[in-house]
Amino acid sequence: MSAIEFQNVTKTFKIWHERPDSIKTILADALRFRLNKGLKEARTVLRNIDFQIPKGDFVGIMGRNGAGKSTLLKLMAGIYHPSEGKLITKGRIAPLLELGAGFATELSGYENIFLNGAILGFGRAHTLRHLNSIIEFSELGEAIERPVRKYSSGMLVRLGFSIAVHLDADILLFDEILAVGDIGFQEKCLNKIRELHQTGRTIILVTHNPDQVEKMCSRCIVFEQNGILFDGDPKVGVAKYRELFQ
Repeated sequence: MSAIEFQNVTKTFKIWHERPDSIKTILADALRFRLNKGLKEARTVLRNIDFQIPKGDFVGIMGRNGAGKSTLLKLMAGIYHPSEGKLITKGRIAPLLELGAGFATELSGYENIFLNGAILGFGRAHTLRHLNSIIEFSELGEAIERPVRKYSSGMLVRLGFSIAVHLDADILLFDEILAVGDIGFQEKCLNKIRELHQTGRTIILVTHNPDQVEKMCSRCIVFEQNGILFDGDPKVGVAKYRELFQ
C-alpha cells in the first residue's frame, strides 16, 4: 500500500522580472499612460516525477542544491500543488521543513505546541495527551514559557522536532533540519526517527549526509536537473550522489 504516489508530477514557478515594486511607481506610470506589467519567467523545478513510497518505507532524498528536493517535500506536505500530474498521499503528514515555520513568534513555546498541533490537524485534547512528552523531549525547560522570537535556531529545532514526532502522524518529512543544533540532540533525534520507523511510520529524510542514508534508510532517491537520477539501494544511491561532485 502506497503512502505517497507521484504520477508524472511537474512543478513550475512563475518568476517576475522588472515588476513594479510600489503603488507609487504604478500610479506614476499610469499618469504617463504607461503600464509596466513586468516580465514573467516560467521556471520548472521538477519535471515528470513518477514514483511511489510504500507505507512504512524510510527514504533518503539526496541531490545537489537546487535539484528540487525541498520543493518535492513541500508538494508532499501540501504546501505546493503540482502544475501538472497527480500527487496522492494517504495518512496524516507531519512536516519539519523550515526552521521556525508554523511558529507564531510572539507566542510562547508552550502556546506554539497547541498551534502546531492544530495546523497538523490534531485537536487540543490530542495535543494535551502528548504535551509532557513534547516538552520533556525538547529539553527546553523553563524556556518553554518564553516567546519563540527569543529562541535560538537550536531551540527552534528542539521544539519543532519534538512536536512533529510526538503527535502520531503517519508520514514524517524532514528537510536538512537536523543540521542545526548540538551533536547530542541530533543523535537523540536520529534515534527517535529510527524508533518511529520501527513502529511502521513512513519517513522521508532530505539530507546531504551520506552516513545517515546508508545507516538509516531502506531506499535512496537522488535528484539531479529537475528529475530522478537514481532510485534504489542506499549504498548505490550514496555512490551516485558522490559522483555528482567529482
